[in-house]
Amino acid sequence: MIALLQRVTAASVHVDNQETGRIQRGLLIFIGVEKLDSETQANRLIERFLTYRVFPDAQGKMNLCVAEVKGGVLLVPQFTLAADTRKGSRPSFSSAAPPEKGSVLFDYVVAQTRRMHGDVQTGLFGADMQVSLVNDGPVTFWLQVH
Repeated sequence: MIALLQRVTAASVHVDNQETGRIQRGLLIFIGVEKLDSETQANRLIERFLTYRVFPDAQGKMNLCVAEVKGGVLLVPQFTLAADTRKGSRPSFSSAAPPEKGSVLFDYVVAQTRRMHGDVQTGLFGADMQVSLVNDGPVTFWLQVH
């Protein structure tokens, strides 16, 4: 399972010109689900992104997690994160989970993250989404668990 995590000062997602999620300071997290992923990988990924220290402390060192800064979390499903781009000029999605499994695991990630962290907003699985963000830093990290 993959998370592309961006520290933001603001982020939102729209589907069919309707806003489905918006946060101010916090983390925009794109979630990619691979074929072999399960709740085990989802739990580990959630633990990692909720505790990942990407916010500056009083000395300006990245030493605080999203909960410590009372930040929001915007979760957006993005199956293209599971693309194999090692060769050729067209990505292969052979390692991506099928949509049914991806949807179930994305919903699981959302539910568990909401249980553990107060301010959680989302995109919509399988939809054509428009995501807007102000990347703070810029700070972007790729997290992957197997």
